[in-house]
Amino acid sequence: MGSGFLQTSKGEVWISRLIHGGGEGSLDRLLTSISSGLSPRKRTTSQCKSEPPLLRTSKRTIYTAGRPPWYNEHGTQSKEAFVIGLCGGSASGKTTVARKIIEALDVPWVVLLSMDSFYKVLTPEQQVTAASNDYNFDHPDAFDFGLLAHTLRKLKLGKSVKIPVYDFTTHGRQKDWKTVYGASVIIFEGIMAFADKELLQLLDMKIFVETDSDIRLVRRLQRDITERGRDIEGVIKQYNKFVKPAFEQYIEPTMRLADIVVPRGGGNMVAIDLIVQHVHSQLEERKLRWDMAALASAHQAQPLPQTLSVLESTPQVRGMHTIIRNKETSRDEFIFYSKRLMRLLIERALSFLPSESHIVQTPQGEDYEGRTFHGKRITGVSILRAGETMEPALRAVCKDVRIGKILIQTNQDTGEPELHYLRLPKDIGEDHVILMDCTVSTGAAAMMAVRVLLDHDVQEEKILLVSLLMAEMGVHSVAYAFPQVQIITTAVDKKVNDLFHIIPGIGNFGDRYFGTDAPPEWSDEEMDEPSY
Repeated sequence: MGSGFLQTSKGEVWISRLIHGGGEGSLDRLLTSISSGLSPRKRTTSQCKSEPPLLRTSKRTIYTAGRPPWYNEHGTQSKEAFVIGLCGGSASGKTTVARKIIEALDVPWVVLLSMDSFYKVLTPEQQVTAASNDYNFDHPDAFDFGLLAHTLRKLKLGKSVKIPVYDFTTHGRQKDWKTVYGASVIIFEGIMAFADKELLQLLDMKIFVETDSDIRLVRRLQRDITERGRDIEGVIKQYNKFVKPAFEQYIEPTMRLADIVVPRGGGNMVAIDLIVQHVHSQLEERKLRWDMAALASAHQAQPLPQTLSVLESTPQVRGMHTIIRNKETSRDEFIFYSKRLMRLLIERALSFLPSESHIVQTPQGEDYEGRTFHGKRITGVSILRAGETMEPALRAVCKDVRIGKILIQTNQDTGEPELHYLRLPKDIGEDHVILMDCTVSTGAAAMMAVRVLLDHDVQEEKILLVSLLMAEMGVHSVAYAFPQVQIITTAVDKKVNDLFHIIPGIGNFGDRYFGTDAPPEWSDEEMDEPSY
């Protein structure tokens, strides 16, 4: 199909090729040596942000539209984020188009990734060149395409990524990078968005924003004069000498690679509506639909996995279960005996952490050969809200342990778990993680929590799932999806009813523990989160 125009009453959209068309294989990398200069940009830092619906409280950010499962029953990634590439000249309106698409899409978990975040760190010699306005920031060599492709690929695969924050004052990257995770749609915008073959292969839709050069010049005049205090003559000189040649040599030729060319930028709502319709259709095709009934029957009559460890059913343990399972038990007694069981459970879980021989000298001057933890750190992660009640037991036996939190709730319409909130300590991928939830019935929430940890580079064999009570179905689901995760509990019940409640069970642990359906009032004082 050749290029052509789609004429409408409101405007025209140039369709350069079929939405699913290719063409990226014919493009060579446009990386050549630095040839011309361009004065440094005056904006302080690069920008990259996600745009999910959210509700902010004093301590937390809750996503009001949860993220449904992005993996299958095997626990593996089964759908990728949809990536839109936005290319166009400087001041063409790329960011405006991106924001209009985000608004019109009206879907949660959208990430806007700016190419400005991936400028290379300048050498001392290049710093001098930039200070004299002789470094070309609009040349392909100015960008770190290797880091950019690596980051976009991980983000597309659902992994957690760290985005550099580029400081245009120092021409370097700030110490603290921005963490981005959980994108359903990624909008990647930049002047060189189509200038690399590896990047092109990651784009599901390629859009070129075409704006008249006079309009782009006017926008630069307005921006540089009002925001940067520069004079008209200097702006025009810079545009003619550096910006316009860079556009003609490196940016405009990539227009032929676009699936859609959008004239007039953010004002062309016909083009934006067309783009949004296509993205919605693609998201619908990629949507996962969990069959909880099938999940419940998949492992019937199977032996319990070797990775399961159940606390020995001593008279004391069975007596505490008798108390907390009794519907007549008062809230005070329920809390007291639950805490006793939690402490025993955490102590049992710690025995599965790796250890090595360690010799110390006693006060009597004799050597004692003992054991010590063989790992970098231990981190606890609670599945809110019931899992949060296990944090004091972990803190009581692990000094200075770091704590993370995940909120997963069931969608009442679909029956699927949805990720609503996430707060994990930095560099958790290096840690052994104790994942805490008080009850596990189907295993859906636990599976999602484990998948989140894996997406943050935690090794599967370093995850311990601890729960006061589990159903056989939940044990099988987690073990089948993640066979290297160690599962520790105080008891396993055989059945789950039609409402996916554990039978005989313990009731709703959170409601019984907190005495209300609302979040616990005491958690802010008793469970203050440490600073990381």
